[in-house]
Amino acid sequence: MNGKDTFKSSVIGMQGNLFSFALKLTANEEEAHDLVQDTTLKALDNEAKYVDNANFGGWMMTIMRNIFINNYRKRTRENTVVDSTEDLYHLNLSQDSGVQTPDGAFAAKEITQILNAFPADYRDPFSMHIAGYKYEEISVKLEMPLGTVKSHIFFTRKKLRQLLKDYR
Repeated sequence: MNGKDTFKSSVIGMQGNLFSFALKLTANEEEAHDLVQDTTLKALDNEAKYVDNANFGGWMMTIMRNIFINNYRKRTRENTVVDSTEDLYHLNLSQDSGVQTPDGAFAAKEITQILNAFPADYRDPFSMHIAGYKYEEISVKLEMPLGTVKSHIFFTRKKLRQLLKDYR
């Protein structure tokens, strides 16, 4: 038996352990099967990257965990809506944001008005950041250097804190 066959049989031998781990991550049997399948395919595609003296089980579990995390982040991003309307009133406010109360609605409206007064170069990266986008994604989407995105978000947050100090 050669190295390729040994690797493949090791991958097949891990299926039960992978499924148990996937079930803990997903808490859903169907999603766990999908995660095991994705992990198996990724491991087989990356056989050349496996170092023979490394912990094979740990390597496989790391692949699975990374796939799970990446899928979770992708689903989160897909379910996030960026409000690009003029008033930014629907700016992805969470359910417990205080908007249900009249005072909370008034504060949210004021915050939105203040944020609208910012230049688009500052407002847009900040809005995307609080919507859950990563700095790198914002940089690519808005075609801005990464450092500029980070500094614009930092300065917008700092200015908002200063302008909204009465709401703390």
